[in-house]
Amino acid sequence: MPATDMKGTNRREGKLVQIPEGPEPFREDIAAWYALYVQVNHEKKVAEMLVKKRIDCFLPLVEKWSKRRDRRLRIQVPIFPGYLFVHATLDNPTHVEILKIPGSVYILKNQHGPMPIPTYQVESLRTMLTGAQDLTVHPYLKEGDWVQVVRGPLVGCVGLLVRLNPKRGKLVINVDVIQKAASVELDMEDVIRIDPPQSGRKP
Repeated sequence: MPATDMKGTNRREGKLVQIPEGPEPFREDIAAWYALYVQVNHEKKVAEMLVKKRIDCFLPLVEKWSKRRDRRLRIQVPIFPGYLFVHATLDNPTHVEILKIPGSVYILKNQHGPMPIPTYQVESLRTMLTGAQDLTVHPYLKEGDWVQVVRGPLVGCVGLLVRLNPKRGKLVINVDVIQKAASVELDMEDVIRIDPPQSGRKP
């Protein structure tokens, strides 16, 4: 799906993402990404129901070894248990339709209404899951440099950099609304420093 707030993005050619200055305010007449809180262990079922209702959704999954005593299997589990993302024009009928799905609890909101998630955060997370071999889930992080990947399979990803040593680092993709993050190791030569989005600036 094209990212409406990632103008000029072309991952294959390595063009840079133009980051919005801050989160968009809620508007029920414009499609945006939202975080849907669901009952733990119901993420996949809710995602399946959203697809059946033709509501665009994104459930970030990562492979892990199961903890069964009799055998070990590689299984896909949510990297953010209890959360998935929906892309919709969140008018009242659509909002109600989403919350009618068994296992859905609520869409994250503040005093102004449901909180849209910047598209670059969702697209960067999606790219990370596609191109990463060793992804780690983190507590929510605020410190670090904002960087953009300009080479390699993760070109176009935007996030925070946690430096490990002069040659290797970790790119951290924050999803501010749910206060979660994920990271992947990458070469320091593959990133450049950029100005942070307004929503990511330090107070």
